[in-house]
Amino acid sequence: MNAWRLIFGFVVAVLLAGCGQSRTPANARANTTNGTAPTNMIIEKISKTDAEWQKLLTPEQYRVARKHGTERAFTGQYWNNHERGTYHCVACGLEVFSSDTKFDSGTGWPSFHTPVANHVGTSDDNTFFMRRTEVHCARCDSHLGHVFEDGPKPTGLRYCINSAALRFEKR
Repeated sequence: MNAWRLIFGFVVAVLLAGCGQSRTPANARANTTNGTAPTNMIIEKISKTDAEWQKLLTPEQYRVARKHGTERAFTGQYWNNHERGTYHCVACGLEVFSSDTKFDSGTGWPSFHTPVANHVGTSDDNTFFMRRTEVHCARCDSHLGHVFEDGPKPTGLRYCINSAALRFEKR
């Protein structure tokens, strides 16, 4: 039994050691703020208390955008939306994606290959023993979803975004 505990401990240690490595796709870094923006594109930050966000958002929007939740696949309002327009952060209204960059990924979440320049940021997400790259609003830091390196051209990225974190404006 002690041998199995030793092996299990070693496996857990290896997995945890890998969780600290950066997994932010290089292309995602080039398309996001990551704390800096060109001087002509500075996004003024919005900061509110949890109580203020809860008053502004529905319980589902708050859970996803402010508490880093995820909606179930194929349940969100925009996963199958094919109308032309713009997608805005549900919390602060900043335009984050255009329908021109939306594509059908088959995942059940709205997917985009390119965000609006300097309007989203990324950070490492090492929760649940996974290494992913979180996507958040550059103005209010609301959680939007995650970005992966299996998208179409021109970026090769798939911004997998929660409908609950978005508000759509028809063009």
